[in-house]
Amino acid sequence: MTTASKITMIRVAMIPVFFVIILWDFPGHSIVALAIFIVASITDGVDGYVARKYNQISDFGKFIDPLADKLLVTAAILIFVEWGQMPSWCAMIIITREFAVTGLRLVAVEYGRVIAAAMSGKIKTAASILAICLMLTPWQSTVLVAGITINTLCVAVMVLTTVWSGVEYFVKNWEVMNLNK
Repeated sequence: MTTASKITMIRVAMIPVFFVIILWDFPGHSIVALAIFIVASITDGVDGYVARKYNQISDFGKFIDPLADKLLVTAAILIFVEWGQMPSWCAMIIITREFAVTGLRLVAVEYGRVIAAAMSGKIKTAASILAICLMLTPWQSTVLVAGITINTLCVAVMVLTTVWSGVEYFVKNWEVMNLNK
């Protein structure tokens, strides 16, 4: 296993730790969970950097890296739904986009095409990670303007960037869906 894949596997191992810590109610648990989430999120950039710099791009890495990202974000989203910080319909939009884009990529691979990560997808990921970090802080219920809290703004940003990037993936790659003719 490459160093890059080992870093990714560390992120995967951090997901259940994050989940247990955030649900375990002890003094400071939310700060510990936030720290775990931040470190896990940083490993996403580190493993990609190591893979490219040291030519460690592997089929396993191509599989596990995006899966780890989706699992980390989904774990946080499930917590937010349970806590009432995110409506379930918002969570469903976010999770559906992940399945849909993954499915689009699988169809493309069947025809020898690779759909690279779009800039909108990278913006969506960065926005989601930042939003999740803010939603894990004690300031998430702070009112910004007109009754809109940081939490509400974060959910809106996650949903809007998710829809935007999902639509872009399908518009730019629509011909992939017509290759079955």
